[in-house]
Amino acid sequence: MDVMEEWPEIEKAATEKRREMVLQGPAVDKKVSSGRGLPSNIYSLTLLNYLEVSQCPSLTEIHEDIRHLTNLQSLILCRNKLVSVPDTIGSLKSLKVLDVSVNNITVLPEGVTQLRELNTLNVSCNKLEVLPEGLSQCTKLSTINISKNHIRRFPADLYSERLDLLSSLVASDNCIEELSGDIHQLPALKVLDLSNNKLSEIPSDLSDCPKLKEINFKGNKLNDKRLEKMVNGCQTKSILDYLRGKGRVRQGEDGGDADGGRSADKKKRQQQRKKKEKVAEEPDEVEEVNKMVVRVLHVSDAPTALTVTVSSEVKDVRPYLVCCIVSGMNLKPGNALKRFLMAQTKLHEDLCGKRTIATIATHDVQLLKGPLMYDVKPPTQLKIVPLGRKEMTAVELIRHLHLEAEELRKQKKRQNVTGLHKYLQLLQGKSLYPCLVDAEGHVISFPPITNSEKTKIKKTTKELFLEVTSATSLQTCKDVMDALIVKMAELNKFTAEHQEEVGSDGEGDGPLQPVVSSEASSQLIVQQVRTVDQDGNLKVVYPSKTDLSKDISNLCLLKSKERILSE
Repeated sequence: MDVMEEWPEIEKAATEKRREMVLQGPAVDKKVSSGRGLPSNIYSLTLLNYLEVSQCPSLTEIHEDIRHLTNLQSLILCRNKLVSVPDTIGSLKSLKVLDVSVNNITVLPEGVTQLRELNTLNVSCNKLEVLPEGLSQCTKLSTINISKNHIRRFPADLYSERLDLLSSLVASDNCIEELSGDIHQLPALKVLDLSNNKLSEIPSDLSDCPKLKEINFKGNKLNDKRLEKMVNGCQTKSILDYLRGKGRVRQGEDGGDADGGRSADKKKRQQQRKKKEKVAEEPDEVEEVNKMVVRVLHVSDAPTALTVTVSSEVKDVRPYLVCCIVSGMNLKPGNALKRFLMAQTKLHEDLCGKRTIATIATHDVQLLKGPLMYDVKPPTQLKIVPLGRKEMTAVELIRHLHLEAEELRKQKKRQNVTGLHKYLQLLQGKSLYPCLVDAEGHVISFPPITNSEKTKIKKTTKELFLEVTSATSLQTCKDVMDALIVKMAELNKFTAEHQEEVGSDGEGDGPLQPVVSSEASSQLIVQQVRTVDQDGNLKVVYPSKTDLSKDISNLCLLKSKERILSE
């Protein structure tokens, strides 16, 4: 049978001078099987800049003639049964993306190191035991994914300063036994995942990576058991702070210039802190948020935007606060609201450490009366209508909650107090309690205890005002808010993709009706909220351009540079 008859798509691509070709699925796999591979004329499509051949279990090799496709910028060969990649791949001088994930490849050719334009390398889910030396020659590399292989070590030059654009290194589920202290030479590194390997130590030099925001070392049996516990339950910042402290101690023990080292380290941290503060104070442009269906609305585009004034007195009680407004969250269908509340509870239990680290509160924007004030009040003067209760003072509420917590402890026959009781203790001994107050003087939030029934979100809520407070740090607030918005985007996508029914009045009563398709969009819009001091000086704006910047692999990517204008 003539090759062109077997592969009409190749003839069509040649005739129409196409620059993209995608071959995938059972029909393609059948032809690959009968022809013992890809047809030779596919390598004559020299105009191609994108080629994808995927989901073909019969494809076990790529011919060395791949070298002729010199205009290729993206080569996607994932989910096949490739056992090797030809060394001639090094001839693809324009290649920017190489994805050979989910194959049976045992060795990567040295030709890969000749790809000077390469910025994304994905070789995950293969049978690699080593990586080729020379990857530092690929100076434009930004993302490397080598997860789920049998790799025991990184090549020495992977830590090279030449890789000054490398921001994400994912090497989970391998057999890596050592991470060199030279890792700090990667100036752009933001994400490092070495979970489920065979590491026994984490070098203190890791704390010197200036842009590192997300690390994962879970599943490693570390010699330092305290550190092992931290990597399984703490935030990146806490782990890096711990490593930084170990580095200073080791420097002193080694007999070096410990004082000088501390001084230099302190100066470096101060410079980094000033840089972060400067970024937080600058107005931000509308940001695209990677891998989430989320857009950010700049405050200058919303002249009626809420502002929050922070009293100077909160600094001794619960000083840190970030806020934002989210619209587009569809809470009407089925159990959408319940799922959101459960997700918030889980964040409180895990990331927020049962509210000991941070506390989240959500409000219906339509029920808020701004501007808002984050202030403190004496316990006897702080009055609030707690969720599901009548109005009472903070003293009365705390007393009620203590009794309930103790009763719960007895019912469960525990020797220790419950999580509820633990976070009640955070205010013990305080003469003033933190609270968020609206323009009419009503307390709408009493962190870390409760928020008000008056601003409670419902199925009909269109816009949500989110607040996160903490006594730990401002970055803690931002990390929790990031996680909350990521979860909201994920839940909204789930709601949009699963047709549920909603009551005609939006509250679940009356006849059930299908969700209207126009409401099924999963896109969220996050509007920045500024917090200012009592003189009107900016303290923080969220989200800033450094927030919501992490790659979120479990959400669809929606990139948009369109500017969102307020109505």
